[in-house]
Amino acid sequence: MTTPSPPPVLIDAHHHLWDLAQRPQPWLDDPALASIRRRFTPDDLRATATRTVAGRRLHRTVAVQCVPEVPETEDLLALAAQEPLIGAVVGWVDLRSAAVGDELDRLLAGPGGSYLRSLRSLVQGEPDPHWLQRADVERGLAAIEERGLGYDVLVRSHQLDQAVRLAERFPGLPQVLDHAGKPDIAGGELGEWEHRLRRLARHPQVVCKVSGLITEADHQAWTVADIRPVWDVLLSAFGPDRLMFGSDWPVANLAGGWNRWAATVDVLIEGCSADETSAILAGTASAFYHLTRTEETR
Repeated sequence: MTTPSPPPVLIDAHHHLWDLAQRPQPWLDDPALASIRRRFTPDDLRATATRTVAGRRLHRTVAVQCVPEVPETEDLLALAAQEPLIGAVVGWVDLRSAAVGDELDRLLAGPGGSYLRSLRSLVQGEPDPHWLQRADVERGLAAIEERGLGYDVLVRSHQLDQAVRLAERFPGLPQVLDHAGKPDIAGGELGEWEHRLRRLARHPQVVCKVSGLITEADHQAWTVADIRPVWDVLLSAFGPDRLMFGSDWPVANLAGGWNRWAATVDVLIEGCSADETSAILAGTASAFYHLTRTEETR
C-alpha cells in the first residue's frame, strides 16, 4: 500500500506576539499604532489566519522579537516549547556585549532554547550608517555564526548597503532580509532600493522575506498592482528558492490584515510552478529556520 503524501503546508515566517500586561512595547505608544495596542496571542493568530494560499492552510510559524530585551526572547522561547503553532523563534541579544556568547549559550540551554534559530537587531532605528560593521557588533555576529544560528537583517531601503557589507564579511552566516528591505512603495521610489537589493541578492547565503510590504504602501488605498513591482524584483533577484512568505501580523492589521495579505500573495505567485510555490510558502523558511527539528521533538 502506498503511503499518502502529507498535505502541502504554509509557513508564516514572520509574525509577532505580545502581552502588554506582561511586557510593555514602548514602540506601540505611537498614536498611529493605537489599533494594535493590545494583546496578541497564538490563538488570535489561529482565529485570524483563515485563508489558504495556493490551497495551503497555516501550519507552522516563526515568532519574531519586537523589543531589544532578552526577557522578551525568553518569553517567546518558553511559549514555543508549549505552543505547537510556533516552530522557531527569532530572538534578541546585545551584539555589542562582550558576553554575547555566554548570553546565547544561556538562552540555548534554557526553557525552549532549541527553538532559537536566529537573532535580530533593530538596525532600522540605528543612526550609525555603519552599525553592522562596528567591531563589537561583528564580534556578536561571529558568536551567532559559531553556534549555527542565523541572522535576520532588519534595515530600511537606505540602509541596504550595510546589509551588503554584512554579507561580504560573513559569507558563512545564514542571513534573511526582513520585509525585503522596506522599499518605499507608498512613495514609488524603488530605483535605489532595487539597485541595492540586487547587489545583496548576489550573495547566496542571503534569503529574503516577502513580508511587511503592505505597511510600506498606502495603508488605506494599496492594491496588488502597487505590490507587484516589488514582487517582480524580488523574484528576479533572489529566485523562488530564496524567498519566504511572512505576514508581519499583527502589524499587518494596519494595512488590511493577514487574510488580505495572503490573498495578495496568492495572486502574485500565480505564475509559479508547484515546486516554486512550495519553496516560497514553506521550503525556504523550513530550510533557513530548521523547522524539521521541531517536528522531531514535539
